[in-house]
Amino acid sequence: MVEGVNKKVIKELFEWIKDILIAGLATLFIINFLFQNTQVIGNSMEPSLQDGNSIIINKLVYRLKVPQRGDIIAFKNPDNPSEHYIKRIIGIPGDTIEIKEGKVYLNGNLLEEDYILEPMDISIIGNMDYPVLVSEDNYFVMGDNRNISYDSRYKDIGLVNKSSITGKGLIRIWPLNKIGIVK
Repeated sequence: MVEGVNKKVIKELFEWIKDILIAGLATLFIINFLFQNTQVIGNSMEPSLQDGNSIIINKLVYRLKVPQRGDIIAFKNPDNPSEHYIKRIIGIPGDTIEIKEGKVYLNGNLLEEDYILEPMDISIIGNMDYPVLVSEDNYFVMGDNRNISYDSRYKDIGLVNKSSITGKGLIRIWPLNKIGIVK
């Protein structure tokens, strides 16, 4: 009788271990290939996203299609690839970006932006040489809070290569009162 109980306990223990391993492998697959929870650090994306927000990044989408103008993306910090920045795509390959008198011009036309926090200070144009032609597989990105955002206007960030983009902002999950689609 004792031997039968021991076999039953061992069998159940192996079932638990198997289930835990399967769940762990599924989690690793999801995190590495499909989705990633990312925290917004800083105020550069206000009012769209605030410091401390948690968002889910869709890591699969750009394997199936190219990033689009207006997408909010996560990309690797060029100086520290383990750190990610979250910004909005302003220019896609083939676009020309110019910043004059605190305004962004896309392909010679004033860019209408209803998502920015406040007008850009005319002295904050970065150190890029304008106009900037966005080359193949690269993107010009900016934070929505232009007056404090460290973005493609600065040579240290510059154009973001598609290979550095880790995904597209999908859903804000924190704080709970602001759960929703990232726009």
